[in-house]
Amino acid sequence: MHEHKHERKTFWVVLLTAVTMAVEIFFGLTTKSMALLADGIHMGSHVLAIGLSWLAYVFVRKVSKSKSFTGNSDKILSLSGYSSGLMLLIFAVVIMVEAIERLYNPQEIVYKEAILVAIIGLVVNIASVFLLHHDHEHSDHNIRAAYMHVIADALTSLSAIIGLTAAMLWDIPFIDTIAALISSVVIIKWSVGLLKDSGASLLDMEKSEHSHNHHH
Repeated sequence: MHEHKHERKTFWVVLLTAVTMAVEIFFGLTTKSMALLADGIHMGSHVLAIGLSWLAYVFVRKVSKSKSFTGNSDKILSLSGYSSGLMLLIFAVVIMVEAIERLYNPQEIVYKEAILVAIIGLVVNIASVFLLHHDHEHSDHNIRAAYMHVIADALTSLSAIIGLTAAMLWDIPFIDTIAALISSVVIIKWSVGLLKDSGASLLDMEKSEHSHNHHH
């Protein structure tokens, strides 16, 4: 059964992300670092989403043992993937709004510290990406969603590192904002793809794209 290995992996990623989130929020508050705090809160949204993915696996495992459940337990994974994709979309929009706000009223950034935070975030995300790596043949929407969340987080960390470093070196503060905008556009594209795929499987739509002429 390849379900359980996904369940365990997802659990470790939830744990890893949650611990990092707690540490970042704690130090964000003690050092009054906005960068740490913001990253911690962003990570929180991923903790929720990946936590949901993990719960979906637990649920499927429990349900497959129960006789009273007559539904299709694979749908649970699609449902979780769909919800997770929705969260991802919201997450991307929030980043976008924050970035646009920053364009209008630029804040003072403590560069070295912000870059450090982003690097910590990136390291944790890369670890999670390796943990959640899965062969696409056996992939379900649930693991795909969890995987996208860690990659999205890695992407935002990476774009922050690039943006902040460029901003620090050449004193162009808005590079950071542009980097954030680009990564949110990419994430929106991913989440929409995920919503389409998981939504299609929830509605029992045929996999093939060519069958547009459905007979009712």
